[in-house]
Amino acid sequence: MVMPFDLCNAPSTFQATMNELLRPFLLRFIVVFFDDILFFLKESKCVFAQCQLEFLGHIVYGHGVAADPSKIEAMVNWPTPMTTQSLRGFLGLTDFYRKFIRDYAAFAALLTSLLQKDNFHWGEDSQLAFDSLKRAMTQAPVLALPDFSRPFTLETDASGTAMGIVLMQGGHP
Repeated sequence: MVMPFDLCNAPSTFQATMNELLRPFLLRFIVVFFDDILFFLKESKCVFAQCQLEFLGHIVYGHGVAADPSKIEAMVNWPTPMTTQSLRGFLGLTDFYRKFIRDYAAFAALLTSLLQKDNFHWGEDSQLAFDSLKRAMTQAPVLALPDFSRPFTLETDASGTAMGIVLMQGGHP
């Protein structure tokens, strides 16, 4: 790819500029994620001096990252599924937040089995699994941000998405 103004080192120059500009605030209340190079800002997508912000279905704030409360409310208010399609929608929404729920697969196993062809038969055990999964989603913990004063290792999958991140601090995830 050809960089404007013949700058072959534009990504590193841009990152260094952002780090220098925001140095007094870095790791205190600003974290710079370098993903793409943007040479202009869309004002409607910019926020400054916020105590918390919504990002990709999560709430990021000083104590960590949490599931968006409006999504949790949608799960809690989800009516009992009467069709495979409705159940698939519910499981899709809960699956997005599975990283917050210990043993998510165990909670969702019975419901997932109902998605198999000609296997949708809602009964008491299905309702119990549905209610248990809803309850687990309301008790999701806050994911803590790392302690930037201590060394840590960040491992991601090939895509580098947040879903594939494992944070190791002090030898423990």
